[in-house]
Amino acid sequence: MGVAAILTWILPAGAYERRTDPATGREVVVAGTYAPTAAAPVGVKAAVLAVPRGIVAGADVIVVILFVGGAFALLDTTGALRRLVGSLVGRTRRPRTVVIALCLAFAVLGALENMQEEIIPLIPVLVVLSQGLGFGPLTALGMSVGAAAVGSAFGPTNPFQTGIALRFAELPPLSLPVLRFSLFAGAVAVWIAWTLAMASRDEIPAEVTAAPTDRATFRDVVLLAIVIVPFIPYVVGVVRYDWGFNELSALFLVAGFAVGIVAGMSLNSTAAALLRGMEAMVGAALFVGVARAISIVFTDGRVIDTIVYGLATPLANVPGLGAALLMIPVQALLHVPVPSVSGQAVLTMPIMAPLSDLLGISRDAAVIAYQTGAGLMDMLTPTNGALLAMLLSAKVGYGRWIRFALPGALLVAVVGVVGIALAG
Repeated sequence: MGVAAILTWILPAGAYERRTDPATGREVVVAGTYAPTAAAPVGVKAAVLAVPRGIVAGADVIVVILFVGGAFALLDTTGALRRLVGSLVGRTRRPRTVVIALCLAFAVLGALENMQEEIIPLIPVLVVLSQGLGFGPLTALGMSVGAAAVGSAFGPTNPFQTGIALRFAELPPLSLPVLRFSLFAGAVAVWIAWTLAMASRDEIPAEVTAAPTDRATFRDVVLLAIVIVPFIPYVVGVVRYDWGFNELSALFLVAGFAVGIVAGMSLNSTAAALLRGMEAMVGAALFVGVARAISIVFTDGRVIDTIVYGLATPLANVPGLGAALLMIPVQALLHVPVPSVSGQAVLTMPIMAPLSDLLGISRDAAVIAYQTGAGLMDMLTPTNGALLAMLLSAKVGYGRWIRFALPGALLVAVVGVVGIALAG
């Protein structure tokens, strides 16, 4: 936040004109209208105030983390979760198959509804499972947040990335379907291969406790089903009924109490257990708000549009395919001050789409460049509060995660480069 505030004193303020898109109600920039504006540098007081403002702005996400985390923590207090994990670990003789299956599951969820914040409460469970399989916390993160980020980036049906980008590039909702589904399959396959290759090097912490030897009961299975089932109507609601995080929070509030009742607890003890479970998620939840505050500082300082203009303008001097490929690092860099993938699509595609026309590049290539740059950067940028919250929950340092994820993301980006060449 300090760096962001300092940049508002260094970079010139500027803004694009905006119009309201009638189909989505979103404000989108008008290409070619950038102009300098009055400077609005952010001082110490405004930077500090951005923290509570960011927490308020991210309230819906924070509530999801608390409610979903509380439900899973309550499930853990019953002992069902550890018995189920222990049974799975004890029965499987092919741990890598489990890793592949989980990677595919999270990649599909990412492709369907841009799953990210919802993974935060699942990390402790996935870490225990990964350790039981003989791997460490990096593998747990790779097969969840990493796979979900890759699936979200290249998912042809993801309404929050591909869908919005295609919309504001003025392309059909499923343009070039064969190419897009092929890119999705190729990107996920590359990430799975990378995760498996690194799993053998992933050290298990010394303080790991052994998985329980008690056999899971039928009630354990029922309790697990109660906290998993809400994801099904939520995914359907996102795709068909424009649901958001509030609906997911409500589903898990009900699920949390259902777990307590089925486990034989009273309403009072269930409520108390849910609150105790939420306590463990408070730190992770606040990370989301603090990361959101960084974006608020850039916006208040009126330098977001300046950064977009400064990065996009030089592309006009690069011919053809070279400009399309350079759009990848441009979108990746923009994702640091603009950590919302949907917000970045609304901000950049009205600029990049006409620019691609001038350069003789297909607009599909510009969209794939956005998916590759912004989408994959979701698992790398330090302004992504959800990522920081997951690293905190898994007790993995940011530097250690970057050493694991960055080479894999670069390998996946090669798939995007091929897609740009084929589309463009």
